[in-house]
Amino acid sequence: MRVTVIRDSCLSPGQRRAVADARLGSLLRACGDQLDVPARASLSVRLTCDAELQELNARFLGIDAPTDVLAFPADERTRVGDVAISVERAMGQAADGVAELRLLAVHGLLHCLGHDHALAEPAAAMTAATRALLPDADIPELQTADAAGSS
Repeated sequence: MRVTVIRDSCLSPGQRRAVADARLGSLLRACGDQLDVPARASLSVRLTCDAELQELNARFLGIDAPTDVLAFPADERTRVGDVAISVERAMGQAADGVAELRLLAVHGLLHCLGHDHALAEPAAAMTAATRALLPDADIPELQTADAAGSS
């Protein structure tokens, strides 16, 4: 899989270092190999700040709030889709920002490939896939929409 990583100018020097340390391009290419994504298929990853994720979230999902990752699957054989990650949010919501960036990138890729976590069974499958792709990471169980509403 071909991966294009785009770093927005809003990223601070510390955020740029974390992005470089996360090596998202090589990670996602390896994930694509494990998931049998065609070698010529492409994925774009945009690394940006909360303001842009809030704008994208409002425009495409009708939710006027920032979020950590958004995935936009493509309906083409040669295009996996696009992933947008708020580096600002990733660094703020986890003690290990590099590991969080890697987790969010894999999460976005899996969404682009059709995985979802709205219900318990698909959420468990997505968690298992994430753990297989990031075997050395501490991967929490994904929360489902029905579980979030009941707590």
